[in-house]
Amino acid sequence: MRILVSNDDGYLAPGLAALVEACRAYGEVDVVAPEANASGTSNALTLQRPLTVQTAANGFRYVNGTPSDCVHVALTGLLPQRPDLVVSGINNGENMGDDTLYSGTIAAATEAYLFGIPAIAFSLQHRGWTGLDTAAAVAHELIGRVLRRPPSAGPWLLNVNVPQRPLADLAGWKLTRLGKRHASEPVIRQLNPRGDPIYWIGAAGGAREAGEGTDFHAVETGHVSITPLQVDLTDHAGLPGWSGWLQG
Repeated sequence: MRILVSNDDGYLAPGLAALVEACRAYGEVDVVAPEANASGTSNALTLQRPLTVQTAANGFRYVNGTPSDCVHVALTGLLPQRPDLVVSGINNGENMGDDTLYSGTIAAATEAYLFGIPAIAFSLQHRGWTGLDTAAAVAHELIGRVLRRPPSAGPWLLNVNVPQRPLADLAGWKLTRLGKRHASEPVIRQLNPRGDPIYWIGAAGGAREAGEGTDFHAVETGHVSITPLQVDLTDHAGLPGWSGWLQG
């Protein structure tokens, strides 16, 4: 069994090291992660400059690009063998609801899914790495379960969020759907040393749809949230209406 591990917090992130250790019992582990923090880069690929791959003292390889770059390079030329599973994380903070559109953690897993490889993205509820041991234990158990009994014959993509609490205090696992957030907070305007205006993207909005069955609700009630994802963005329910509009 071969497992590729990546993330978006960078190759020095504690969450990456914890996820690698969670995988080691299951086979050969390759690590290809960004050189620097690449949070919020979504599925971006670097096309306007060349990428470099270097190896850290611990054997982790790192790329001067995005999480998607890391997995793409690994799968299309860097690794001698195709991995059986790709895992991403453990992210420093939750990736729920609308976060999935922006998350580099999920993007790394999605890149593998696009290549037909099963993939899982793991995130910890709050920033700061408190409870990382719980998230690592959850990752270890879930990876073992999907390797022993794959959910389906084809590729699949899971988004997993772990509550910030001791392992013994978890309420269990729940299969969930994505909730929704309010719009993000306004940008923060500042002046640089030359007096020119600069802008920081505002904080993510709070949970707007967080009822039972959503990832927000599961994590808030102490459950590990497991959300199956897909890449098809087609508005299937809206197709008949658009068809009528086009013919009208």
